[in-house]
Amino acid sequence: MAVKMLMKGAILPGNSTVEIKDFEIPKPGYGQVLIKTKATTICGSDIRCIYREHTGKGPEGYIPGMVAGHEPCGQIVEEGEGLKRFKKGDRVIVYHISGCGVCNDCRRGYYISCKSKFRQAYGWQRNGGMAPYILADEKDLIALPDELSYKDGAQVACGFGTVYEAIEKIGICGNDAVLVTGLGPVGLAALMLAKAMGANKLIGVEMNDYRIDLAKKLGLADLVVKPGPDALDQILAATGGKGVERAIDASASDPGRQLAIRATREWGKIAFVGEGGTCTFNPSPDIIHGQKTIYGSWVTSLWRMEELVERLVRWNIHPEDLITHEFPLEKAGEAYSLMAGGKCGKVAVVFND
Repeated sequence: MAVKMLMKGAILPGNSTVEIKDFEIPKPGYGQVLIKTKATTICGSDIRCIYREHTGKGPEGYIPGMVAGHEPCGQIVEEGEGLKRFKKGDRVIVYHISGCGVCNDCRRGYYISCKSKFRQAYGWQRNGGMAPYILADEKDLIALPDELSYKDGAQVACGFGTVYEAIEKIGICGNDAVLVTGLGPVGLAALMLAKAMGANKLIGVEMNDYRIDLAKKLGLADLVVKPGPDALDQILAATGGKGVERAIDASASDPGRQLAIRATREWGKIAFVGEGGTCTFNPSPDIIHGQKTIYGSWVTSLWRMEELVERLVRWNIHPEDLITHEFPLEKAGEAYSLMAGGKCGKVAVVFND
């Protein structure tokens, strides 16, 4: 009888702890590959919806005991039958939702919006990247160019892809002053991409001193203001009294969303990407009379993620720059605890050969 090969993997019981368990190293089936994980970053949704408590319900809920981590990147080490594009040795990013592939949303590339019973998210309903190996479907992969590191790639599928989708919806160019409310990793990614697209003024709103300092250190914002009664006045003063052309809310807070709306000038566009919470505003003075448009934006599509990867290389920008702390798998508990505390940028678990 063949001896089962085991690996360690991190699971999230839902009580702000991490457990390391043994898992069998999987064998790829038809249309699948086995990936040697190189880096997996921690997302805010991991903290909010799994680490602290299991808040998801039904088919989108975390299955207890599943290997966590939906932002993995690595190298293919074993091929299953029937592959059409990728091969052993390829460096790849894993799009973190595996859709059914045949519904309308999947055919548009938006696996995130797949409503089929066959939809599974890596790190939620199927094993994710907090383990040395990850079993993935070929259709879920994006090629990682040599110019980008594995730590760059780990952030593309979720954080940077989410922001890029929103930016493409509202449009950002050299004419625009851009406001980002909430400078966690997603908000910082928004500033980084908006800067690459030539935005002529970048303004951030954040209350966490660590992240304010990080935004300044990386040169991502011309102005960072703290939330408060004078925040709107400060933003208006920095834009000649008219407000910004484009705003992105990554705070998921009612005050942050209100500020994004009210700090946007007439005919401006606002994207909401922060998950959860509420938004209270007055339709007529806040958006109707100003002819403003609010967009909801949820993650991104496969084709747009491929486009983003190409542009990251062209712009010579690296998502890795947002990583402030790295941990080995055996210290995953420290990694999640740090991310939950917020005194960090992006946190990565890295796997060295």
